[in-house]
Amino acid sequence: MARLKASFCVEGCDMALRTVTVHRAGNRPNLFLGGDRELVMFTGLLAFALIFSAQELRATAFGVGLWVVALFLFRLMAKADPRMRHVYMRHRRYKAYYPARSTPFRGNEREYK
Repeated sequence: MARLKASFCVEGCDMALRTVTVHRAGNRPNLFLGGDRELVMFTGLLAFALIFSAQELRATAFGVGLWVVALFLFRLMAKADPRMRHVYMRHRRYKAYYPARSTPFRGNEREYK
């Protein structure tokens, strides 16, 4: 448990410092088997559906192989940055080009290509 000290006092003040407890469980990334929880579980669900819908030895080998490779890649991704999926999803929402304007309500007479 980490303890943060916060001081709202200017020089010469005789107030004691207030400590705030920050619990580690509330700050940890949401990982499962070392990778992003949602990605690992969704890939496991896809592999499970493939194995039990086809019910063949080749499909079983392919489903298990798919899940193992995906788990390896998700663990590498989480090791680099545990919140990489969230960063990528936010990046996808951005536009490719933002024209320079003074305000969002200004009329844009030029066509940008």
